[in-house]
Amino acid sequence: MKLFSTLLCTLALVLYLFPATAFAAGEGNMESGGGGMGQGTSANKWVPGNDGVRITVVNAETGSVVSSPIDYSNTIQRSNVLHFGKVSKLQYLSGTHLSPQSGIAYSCRIPGNPMPAIVSSTGRNNIESIKRYFCSEYACMMIAEDAGVSYEAMLAGKYKLLVEPLAYFTHNGLYYCMTATEAALYDQLSGGALRRTMASLTHKNLPLSLFLEYGDLGLPAWSGSTTGKQANADIISGLGMGIVKFKEQPPVPESGIEAPDMEYRVNTDVITSITLQTGENLTPDNPASVTFYILDTSYQVNNIVIPKNDSQVVWVKWHTPGTPQDVNITVSVSGATTAQTTFIARIVDLNERIPPDPLATDTYPGYSPPALPVNQQKLTANWGVWSCYWEPKWVWHSDWKWHSNQKWHSNPCNGSCPSNCPGGHGKWVDEGNWIDEGKWVDEGEWKYNYTGYSASISGSMSLMPDDIVPTANGKDMKSGYGVKTSVNAVLSTDAPSGHVTNPQTAFSVFPEFQYTTYLRLLQRVSSGRSAKFTFRSNEFSTYGRAVHFTPVWFPDNTNYVVYTQVWDAWTPDGMLSVNLNDYITIHGSLFDDWYTNRE
Repeated sequence: MKLFSTLLCTLALVLYLFPATAFAAGEGNMESGGGGMGQGTSANKWVPGNDGVRITVVNAETGSVVSSPIDYSNTIQRSNVLHFGKVSKLQYLSGTHLSPQSGIAYSCRIPGNPMPAIVSSTGRNNIESIKRYFCSEYACMMIAEDAGVSYEAMLAGKYKLLVEPLAYFTHNGLYYCMTATEAALYDQLSGGALRRTMASLTHKNLPLSLFLEYGDLGLPAWSGSTTGKQANADIISGLGMGIVKFKEQPPVPESGIEAPDMEYRVNTDVITSITLQTGENLTPDNPASVTFYILDTSYQVNNIVIPKNDSQVVWVKWHTPGTPQDVNITVSVSGATTAQTTFIARIVDLNERIPPDPLATDTYPGYSPPALPVNQQKLTANWGVWSCYWEPKWVWHSDWKWHSNQKWHSNPCNGSCPSNCPGGHGKWVDEGNWIDEGKWVDEGEWKYNYTGYSASISGSMSLMPDDIVPTANGKDMKSGYGVKTSVNAVLSTDAPSGHVTNPQTAFSVFPEFQYTTYLRLLQRVSSGRSAKFTFRSNEFSTYGRAVHFTPVWFPDNTNYVVYTQVWDAWTPDGMLSVNLNDYITIHGSLFDDWYTNRE
């Protein structure tokens, strides 16, 4: 049995793409099965794509229903459809009886972003797309608002969502809306009328479109057949349902920091920087040094020189781990000061949220193209490094000293020498002189040079019809076909390679989803200062094309505009990013290329 998927939306992405400050972390407890269906008759038929879901908000602890069930369908349903009210499986199992709502108008809501197909005519619905949709931020916000419950409480894990598939079909010439549970209850009351005429829908593909992988809310996991027609009792007790729950966000440790100081993507080259200040001249004789401690590795930057009362950015270039986590960064500074020496870097996984498989039956009434997102971008960065050199100034420092030179001066007495006359009749005389024994002293000083660096990012985006679209004409294309993209991002800089990283991340969002909810991570097909990105291979493409499929319902004579952001070109002055967009023009749909001309 497959494990259920978990959708985790990173905070950085939410801040860019959604106005909400929290993020959804939904788990989808649902699996699917089914099989092929017959052609039906005019009195008993179902049109593929004419389906929906009934959502009930349930208290996660008690299992009690906290809101009236809400029906959603991608298709506008007429108000006179025969129905049994908005009753959930939990209520039916608690004793509520099937009750036709005679004369009461039916209503359902149409999501702004279309749901993936819930019930399949082949028994092969895309359960992963269904999980992604109902575990998404968009669906969480939509259901919380429609049900009148707290969105924040839902995110905190207070509520679970019971999801039941709906089918709209014609039975004995009358148009009905039923959940799988209601169809089984109706079949019991009518003596098997549905099983005789609509069994492939009501007893196979509708109940098997969703069932639980593990028990929850007192409802059992399904371990029976996932392909054949099912008994009414089994449908009522264990089929036609899925559950979505949300993880309670972990509390912030008391000693921790509520928000990270920086955020990086996993497996990415990044730059972490600090700014040093000094109140004295830092020279080669007394330089500053900085050591960054990151993930059990130390990165040392030595011989930092800065003039008095000035500053300089100091940084380290490193590679983030491959798994999301919070990384503590400690900085040790010697010879200068900095504002902060401990940081928390949040390493996040920019989860690709793949759009659901587009179907030929998809509809989106009343659609109008949304405005492009308005997201910040940083196109330029500036920083610099101080260097220091000695400018000599030679000055003579005098040191005068007397150099003695004693000489004997004779003084003949001519026979009349006094009694004290020195022998030889003379005296000693010092005939020395003053000599400057000073020296040249270099009274120069350290001079500083500031070398400024800059970097800028530019980009271009080309959106074109896929090469195998048979009727494309330049940038004109029919809806329903795939489009390819080529995104180029160029980093221009005069700095050494140790100062920067090259563009590393790109992702695209799409107009049919209001540029929210879903995104495609692009693959980098060439790296370096000039990086190129394209779509990844599409899991829904028969030929494995690297495309995104346009919805078949997209309006004619309208530009289909894809919006792309390029991130993770890091500098000491922060991350450079650029926002891009391009379009193709829709004229007609792929149905125009596939027809039978019979005389």
